[in-house]
Amino acid sequence: MLKRGTLGIILAVLVTATAWGKIKLPAIIGNNMVLQQQSEVPLWGGATANTSVKVVTSWNHKTYTIRSDAAGNWRVMVGTPAAGGPYTISFSDGAPLTLKDILIGEVWVCSGQSNMEISMKGYRNTPILHSNDILMNAGDSQLRLFHVQRAVSNTPLADCKGDWEISTPESASTFSAVGFQFAKMMQQILKVPVGVIEAAWGGTPIEAWMDKESLATFPRVKTPLEHDTLKADRLRPTCLFNGMIAPIAGFGIKGFIWYQGEANISHPGSHPYNYDKMMASMVRQWRKRWDMGSLPFYYVQIAPWIYRRNRDSAAYLREAQQRALKEIPDAGMVVSIDVGSKYTVHPPDKTTISKRLLYLALDSAYHKGGIACQSPLFDKMEIKGSAVLLSFTNAPHGFFCTDSTINGFEIAGKDKVFHPAKATIYKSFIRVEGDEVTDPASVRYGFKDWVKGDLYNTEGLPVAPFRTDHW
Repeated sequence: MLKRGTLGIILAVLVTATAWGKIKLPAIIGNNMVLQQQSEVPLWGGATANTSVKVVTSWNHKTYTIRSDAAGNWRVMVGTPAAGGPYTISFSDGAPLTLKDILIGEVWVCSGQSNMEISMKGYRNTPILHSNDILMNAGDSQLRLFHVQRAVSNTPLADCKGDWEISTPESASTFSAVGFQFAKMMQQILKVPVGVIEAAWGGTPIEAWMDKESLATFPRVKTPLEHDTLKADRLRPTCLFNGMIAPIAGFGIKGFIWYQGEANISHPGSHPYNYDKMMASMVRQWRKRWDMGSLPFYYVQIAPWIYRRNRDSAAYLREAQQRALKEIPDAGMVVSIDVGSKYTVHPPDKTTISKRLLYLALDSAYHKGGIACQSPLFDKMEIKGSAVLLSFTNAPHGFFCTDSTINGFEIAGKDKVFHPAKATIYKSFIRVEGDEVTDPASVRYGFKDWVKGDLYNTEGLPVAPFRTDHW
């Protein structure tokens, strides 16, 4: 029964249950949880050693019988029906345990650093736009929230701290503002139960969320040894994967949403240029750990802001995030260049970000036709005298600007000196020219730490920052 091995590390530590001779379940498997619909999902735990364990699912009254190993660990795959509930699941190795109020629906994991972690109530002196109005309508028995509590470890942990909670104004107020709104809107649109699992921690680099295997191809990154005596830390490679992802890895889900990257602008040993390779490696390994195929992975470009260290490095990290689209199958990227804040790295508008993540899910994961989800991406340029014509993907009906002039464009000649440029919408192109450049060689748009993007396709999705050069 353990041949798939996805949760072998998790099961190994559940031996403590055997001393009492009763079923023990990890925190992620509990009352009020949501299981992914129409799937084979794992349930696992501890019991009396070398004994028969029975699992009964009330939606089909089916009994699954497995045998615990010498350490008392067991794991079983159960089939789930179409969305519905509430149901119960009963476990017994002689001493029964029943979970109640189980829903079947859609389950997502949201992870990353502070822009994913920031809750609906915000941080100190850092608000979430319209949070009170949103929380006023947060009560929803069909929406369930699981917040993985902060934990660090040099080795993978078997369990985490957390509980499945029914969405209320109180429970939602301390949950990820992006994750909550993404899930809430999904539940309203799909009209099925939705569960969302938050595993996020502010100020953390991507290396901390990667496991040892995914970092193996990055020799400059030093991962903790098996018996590392150095204290685990949220900034150390693998420590957040071990503490916050390993305990939930394998739980039945539909996909991931990810908002991280600010820490990799200046994190020691990290560099914006290889962020795309790191994220692709992380996603491959997460998918391997979940063993559920090519789970959708949707992510957000880092927020525009005046970064105090490594000025203008944010543009290169956003560029790496865009390159990752070609490295990660079944991925989607949200452009955030138009909803930043000049005064905080935590933009208050998390609703727009949540909607754009949901557009990707509705289109790609749920195949809802007619919903635009991809921002325009630079495709190619054509020099016409002193002007440049730019063409883009994902703009089938053209463009519009929310201001009287299009901001954020720069143009340079062969001297590589950039000057502010005039940009206009011309047929299906963007035409760019500058009074100080008569022989253009390169164009950039939004290629700075902070810029207020105001150019969109007609579906309202912002043009992604870009440069045509590699200087």
